[in-house]
Amino acid sequence: MANEIRLDILGTSFTITADEEEAYLTKVLTQYKAAVKNTQKISGISDPLNVAVLTGFLLCDEYNKIRLQLEEKDESSGGIMAEGEEVEDRILRLTAKLEQTLNLYSDEK
Repeated sequence: MANEIRLDILGTSFTITADEEEAYLTKVLTQYKAAVKNTQKISGISDPLNVAVLTGFLLCDEYNKIRLQLEEKDESSGGIMAEGEEVEDRILRLTAKLEQTLNLYSDEK
């Protein structure tokens, strides 16, 4: 079942539709907003597009570090990678949606 969530962040607003529960989408949005605030704090960047791109990059960096840890654990325990691959698939889908949204945002300017 598709759910919609309204994003109001970095001076822009739009609605996305996803096949996730509304509570989950709200949790992800809250985490993203916290990541954006952290990016602004540590970088001093104020341009919304630059903040969004840098936040995406930092989240991908964090994801890859976690994935590497999972791969190392998988090599020693044999079984965690199936979960890691599912997480990777979800992140790739979310990244594609983020890129699509950023493209729409940049086309509007």
